[in-house]
Amino acid sequence: MAKQRFSNDINIRNRQAGFEFELLDKYVAGMVLTGTEIKSIREGKVNLQDGYCYFNNGELFVKGINISAYAQGTHYNHDAVRDRKLLLKRSEIKKMEGKIEERGLTLVPTRLFINERGLAKLEIAIARGKKTHDKRDSIKERDAKRELHRLKLK
Repeated sequence: MAKQRFSNDINIRNRQAGFEFELLDKYVAGMVLTGTEIKSIREGKVNLQDGYCYFNNGELFVKGINISAYAQGTHYNHDAVRDRKLLLKRSEIKKMEGKIEERGLTLVPTRLFINERGLAKLEIAIARGKKTHDKRDSIKERDAKRELHRLKLK
């Protein structure tokens, strides 16, 4: 039996975003992709670490997401770090834009997944940057949970 190269159960997380930011609201957006980009996503070759979202003429774009070039792609292959348009309802975009402008928050991608219909979706979160003492608190909480879990296993 041949090994299946593509997978529909893709769930790529940006774990660094949860550490660097306090996540307030989450939204799920579609992405405008080319053919070789979706093939690379199905292979799991995506890096969300440096990604962020910005508004341009009332539209939402994501920048800094690295979708690696498709190995079997020819001269039609995509640019790995291009800006990609996000698809949301107009009312959601206006609501997010208002929150970002008035409070000094930011939009970060937290998760990339493929839904049950086979479409690539990006989960973005409205986030506020954490201070260093907040990060220390997060580390303490994580260590305490890990220690409790270890004690329960014994």
